Amino acid sequence: MKLLLVSLFLFIPAFNIFPQEQNMSAHNTPLTTVSHVDLTQYAGLWYETARIPNRFQKKCAYGVTALYELRDDGRIDVTNGCRNADGSLRESSGVARVVDTTSNARLQVSFVSIFGFNLFWGDYWIIGLAGDYSYAIVGTPSRKYGWILSRTTTLPEDTMEEINDILRRQGYDPSTFQPTRHKQ
Repeated sequence: MKLLLVSLFLFIPAFNIFPQEQNMSAHNTPLTTVSHVDLTQYAGLWYETARIPNRFQKKCAYGVTALYELRDDGRIDVTNGCRNADGSLRESSGVARVVDTTSNARLQVSFVSIFGFNLFWGDYWIIGLAGDYSYAIVGTPSRKYGWILSRTTTLPEDTMEEINDILRRQGYDPSTFQPTRHKQ
């Protein structure tokens, strides 16, 4: 039971626990995803480099990561982790499902499972992706949540400028994203 409660409150990049969000922002501009994601290339370890602050990650002081592992059934195992202020590790495991198989860029993630049934699916839309899969920008249609992920703990300034341009085109304000620390 304690594990279930921890999973309910430890939500890290890639999801939210609320039912489907509206598909439009306050501007009525639809969020658009990248045209295609090769899930084999997308799988693996990602470091969160920035995020829109949210209550799910309130206790995450530094070292936020997301590990994606492909499953034989087409779903993706998700393990999110971060470090508390005292350095202790927090982890939450969930599952992602692809909801747009044409692009593989629209997914939903759930970190709540009861008797093998996943509840509270949250949108996870890949709205920016480097050609070499060195960074990804993840958002939600409401633009309430957003994450910048990288294969390294930092990104060069010119790459961040490129990411900020994508965020602006997608209706996000880049200044709402706060950098993620990776060392205490």
